[in-house]
Amino acid sequence: MAGGVSILPWIIVVVMCMCLVVSGSSNSTTIYDELRAQGLPVGLLPKGITKYKINGSSGEFEVLMEQACNAKFENEVHYDSNIKGTLGYGQIGKLSGVSAQELFLWFPVKGIRVDVPSSGLIHFDVGVADKQFSVSLFEDPPDCNPEAKAVDDDVLRAVW
Repeated sequence: MAGGVSILPWIIVVVMCMCLVVSGSSNSTTIYDELRAQGLPVGLLPKGITKYKINGSSGEFEVLMEQACNAKFENEVHYDSNIKGTLGYGQIGKLSGVSAQELFLWFPVKGIRVDVPSSGLIHFDVGVADKQFSVSLFEDPPDCNPEAKAVDDDVLRAVW
């Protein structure tokens, strides 16, 4: 512009400031917040999660922990250091990285769903069976003990 002030430098400054604000802000939600927002109890995942990511449109998520660990509910549950699944309202599908012990056998948990909320029940799909528990068992994230060394190739035992 002749004799006037150019607006282009101001636009560049505003855009750069906006980029700094967006990249400098951190997501303050946790995976536990995501579970709660989907009508799931926060105790489905243990304490010790170091990082998570979730696709807001598909619900696919990944949770990372420093190490695999075991937690005790009515049964023992094993969490791998990397857990993946698809989060939907009242359920987690396509779950990997979680196993539940029944008697002396470990079964991969393939999905979790909350029954009708008023029933107070939650279902774990372990492929060969559907195991139900009281939702109250999962009100708080459990402490998770480091994974034990395998006694033999097929059996994991917790270190207490």
